[in-house]
Amino acid sequence: MPVLELCLEKILLQCILQSRTLSGADAINALRPFYFAVHPDFFGQHPKEREVNENSLKRLNGYLENLQKPGFRSFKPTQLTFYVREREPNSSNVQESFSASGFRAVSFTLHTRDLLSTVLDILNSCSLSTEHIQSLNVNSQPHKESKSTVNRPIKWDKTYYSFTGFKDPEEELEQAQRVETTLISWLDDNEASAVKKLKKSLPLRKELERLKFELSHQLQLSDIRWQRSWGIAHRCSQLHSLGRLVQQRPEVLKNVKGRTVVFTDRSGMSAAGHVMLGTMDVHHHWTKIFERLPNYYKLQKRLLFLEDRISQLLGGIQVIYIEELQPLLTLEEYYETLDSFYNKLRDSRLPFHPRSLRGLQMVLESDRYAPSLHEFGHFMIPTVCDPATLQWFFFAKAQEARHNLKRKEEMMITEKELIDTSTEKFSLDRLYKEPSVSSAQMIDCCKRLLEESLPYLQGMHLCISHFYSVLQDGDLCIPWNWKN
Repeated sequence: MPVLELCLEKILLQCILQSRTLSGADAINALRPFYFAVHPDFFGQHPKEREVNENSLKRLNGYLENLQKPGFRSFKPTQLTFYVREREPNSSNVQESFSASGFRAVSFTLHTRDLLSTVLDILNSCSLSTEHIQSLNVNSQPHKESKSTVNRPIKWDKTYYSFTGFKDPEEELEQAQRVETTLISWLDDNEASAVKKLKKSLPLRKELERLKFELSHQLQLSDIRWQRSWGIAHRCSQLHSLGRLVQQRPEVLKNVKGRTVVFTDRSGMSAAGHVMLGTMDVHHHWTKIFERLPNYYKLQKRLLFLEDRISQLLGGIQVIYIEELQPLLTLEEYYETLDSFYNKLRDSRLPFHPRSLRGLQMVLESDRYAPSLHEFGHFMIPTVCDPATLQWFFFAKAQEARHNLKRKEEMMITEKELIDTSTEKFSLDRLYKEPSVSSAQMIDCCKRLLEESLPYLQGMHLCISHFYSVLQDGDLCIPWNWKN
């Protein structure tokens, strides 16, 4: 086991033995080996995996915080999924699968009532050693993977609870594991907390809108966006930082006119042509990016020319980049991908009719090995794909692709109508979805929501996701496939 992980686990053990009242944040800090393996910052070019880990870390933090609340009794098992960067031998029986990018997906359910058992569950599930924690933990009950135990010094016989009328903690735990969370019950339990957080965030939300409007107008920007789901306070801080740069160096920002600025993990220009400002970079780095914009615009023109050349070689198919579905690439990275694919295609001299694939779309992916057709109708083509295989796949799937594209347009219209109708019916302040939720899933969710009476949602911000959660600024997250 690496020395760093060993030292961190020893620190974790000392914290647990010295204090049984660790906060959720302290527990996450103590789980450094786990944190290093799943932290979203290490998944910068893989948006799906990063988003899943971000959401699961938020839910884990909430679970740990609830464990530390005095007298907390309402208990619900929590299922989490994390993508782990490195593959290690694992003999545990947790559910594992691999994403298209090759990361190991680990799913496990937390159903423990004490901090130590929860920490051990997490480390075991992710194949991180727990030997030192278990061997030194002489004052705690043995950890069992197959069945969680309640942290009690005395285990009473079942007749004790029958005679006294007291509730059996272990029976409550088993019952909680059997009961599936429903939308109504979850909203009932979490409405007050969400309303409190939302009210607290309202002044900052107004400040964010003001800053965004003023900077967009002053710099004549097309839009200001955020790649990650940072909190309102964090976003305001980033806009204040950009505002200070505008005051100090107004001349370097003249080239950004008409562009979209995206706050993200690194600075540069994205494959979609947006100006990226790394949130960890200082003003000096941002200034350099703004000064280089004319050179980026020249490279973008060369990139568009390459896309056009590829289209001509492949029967008129349109080469596109979908930032919501593809890894975050810089303009330079995407240009290299296109250039490599174009040279390979040009040398193969495939016999395509000039207009045989007109009206169809394709994206290039460097982490894929076999071509496929997306449900939205665009082809997903590996940069290493054999040209002959590519030609056969296009012809075999062209009709299905056209059908999917038409269906996509219809679904987008239906989705927008249902979002508008749901927002109006429930008097929501905002209804939106995470990028990983498809249009089909959003449509299904909204249709079922409209059949319900949900006064809890009035004035709220509702996010359709894959899990239940109350975000730090009061947004309610519910899974698209919520249960009645």
